[in-house]
Amino acid sequence: MLIDIHVHCMREISLPYCFGEEPMIWPEKLLSLYDQAGIAMGVLLPCSIPDGMHFVQSNEDILDYAEAHPERFIPFCNLDPRLLFNDSEANFSWLMDYYKERGCKGIGELTTNLPFTDPRVRNLFRHAERQSLPVTIHIATQDGKTYGLIDQLGLPGLEGILQECPQLSILGHSQAFWSHISGDVNEQNWRGYPKGKVAPGGRIPELMRKYPNLLGDLSAGSGCNALTRDPGFACEFLDEFQDRLYFGTDVCRPCNEKDVLYMLKDFLAEQLAKGGISETVYAKITHLNAIRLLDLPNAAN
Repeated sequence: MLIDIHVHCMREISLPYCFGEEPMIWPEKLLSLYDQAGIAMGVLLPCSIPDGMHFVQSNEDILDYAEAHPERFIPFCNLDPRLLFNDSEANFSWLMDYYKERGCKGIGELTTNLPFTDPRVRNLFRHAERQSLPVTIHIATQDGKTYGLIDQLGLPGLEGILQECPQLSILGHSQAFWSHISGDVNEQNWRGYPKGKVAPGGRIPELMRKYPNLLGDLSAGSGCNALTRDPGFACEFLDEFQDRLYFGTDVCRPCNEKDVLYMLKDFLAEQLAKGGISETVYAKITHLNAIRLLDLPNAAN
């Protein structure tokens, strides 16, 4: 069984995606790709934050898709820290309660281009911790001309949140996050997809050992590259953190059937076939961890 921890879609064929002429994927097309790839369910992440796209999608859109296909789609809500009058003391708890009652299992993908240290960001995380809602984050390397929470090389901002909110489950994602799997990450390559053997001393293994609330969203080119660049290390990493890693795709467009729809799926299947990872590790990463994190008791039936 495969549960996709990270996917996006729009209500209908609409504006072209910002990186090409093809539109964002729509629910019916996404389901056809899931059927093709053998993916049972997916976590729908609303594109609700303007820093990351040329449109703003409502949480209600995602809820509509999930209500129409409850056996296939799991809704998250997305809350910009600047909501509720741009107030660093805004009470997000009642809003989170509302979306929890509607069926949302988490928050994200948080792509606001503000520093982790911004009081509004920290306020949102504190409320998410109180409401026991996991948060999927996209980490950025700079202010402007990108999207995501701004951190520095070494991820001190992320570590600050992990310390401040020890009961908050944070799903780490993006190039800036996964490049830190290797100890030799630097200012030149942490924005991209570094290749070659993983050097000892990577911040991601270090932070995951130190903070049990840090989880790994393995979706997209960033998560997959962190594994495929060094399969030997990857199998050790997958085994060590088998209870806190999550299969995902980050499908955004129909053309993703040629890349992220299959990249991680095929890599994990290959390592299972070779004996690099056990059936237990494979099952946890592909679906059991998601069932536990998101409280999906009926998903395995």
